[in-house]
Amino acid sequence: MDLIIIGGGPIGIACGLEAKKKGVSYTIIEKGPIVNSLFNYPVNMQFFSSSERLEIDEIPFISKEAKPKRNEALEYYRRIVTSNQLNIRLFEKVGGIHRGDDGFTVQTSRGEYAARNVIIATGFYDLPNLLGVPGEDLPKVSHYYKDPHFYASQKLAVIGASNSAVDAALECWRKGADVTMIVRGPEIGQRVKYWVRPDILNRIEEGSIRAYYNSEVTRIDEESIEIRTPDGIRSLPNDFVLALTGYQPNFEFLEQAGIRLSDDAKRLPEYNPETMETNVPGLYLAGVICGGMETHKWFIENSRDHARLILDHIAGNMEAAALPGKL
Repeated sequence: MDLIIIGGGPIGIACGLEAKKKGVSYTIIEKGPIVNSLFNYPVNMQFFSSSERLEIDEIPFISKEAKPKRNEALEYYRRIVTSNQLNIRLFEKVGGIHRGDDGFTVQTSRGEYAARNVIIATGFYDLPNLLGVPGEDLPKVSHYYKDPHFYASQKLAVIGASNSAVDAALECWRKGADVTMIVRGPEIGQRVKYWVRPDILNRIEEGSIRAYYNSEVTRIDEESIEIRTPDGIRSLPNDFVLALTGYQPNFEFLEQAGIRLSDDAKRLPEYNPETMETNVPGLYLAGVICGGMETHKWFIENSRDHARLILDHIAGNMEAAALPGKL
């Protein structure tokens, strides 16, 4: 096989489409359903980007509003996979990548694949940034938010001030939750969607949602949480905690594959921006995983071109290898 694509999200799908167009034999391997990360987004989530900026391979994305909802994105990407009959293996988790003289061996939960090239397009949504406090492993704590109905009539602490935290706080408050936000910085994040930020600020100002700024959780118990504030330690009654403090790529997986990472806090993987090939020949990165800890740097709209860059390089190498005198 010419190519294994690890990750069946929008960018992995774009790589599959590009491979199919160029006659490159490929398999996409996804550990969950089609566009697994999008499937695990909150049920009512609305994208920051407009629908045309989420399009791949110039396939039109029609949505009811300018900025589509999660269910519309699931429909769009699913139809692309099925109508183009992409070769995708679902609910199959990749455990390791090993490079040999003849290419790569990719080990999965269902077996082993051999390929001359590999693309890693796994994103960063699988590993949450942990708080590292006592009680974080209690069942009442979640690093993922799905549906506001679950938290109705409950005392809910939302940790964070990004889009996900703000969306969760507003939705849960509107479904009847008693919401408190714990924010490490001095304000709600400046990158919060511009049509949402005034809403959360107004709710906080009127007292509908409580917010503790320059504060952090120090302990989580069954019926309370302890927070450190500028005015000292506070103990708050609590039923559930949504720790929406961001996510990070699986750096251990990248390093195991031989990809070098920068030594600073950004942990940027090494790759050629013109081809997306890493320091390991034949091993490529695509999508948001390219940003390391800078998870705000890459999105669908500015990384969908990675598919063309990579497949142009792979196809060019294949053509060169097929020339007379080449092995």
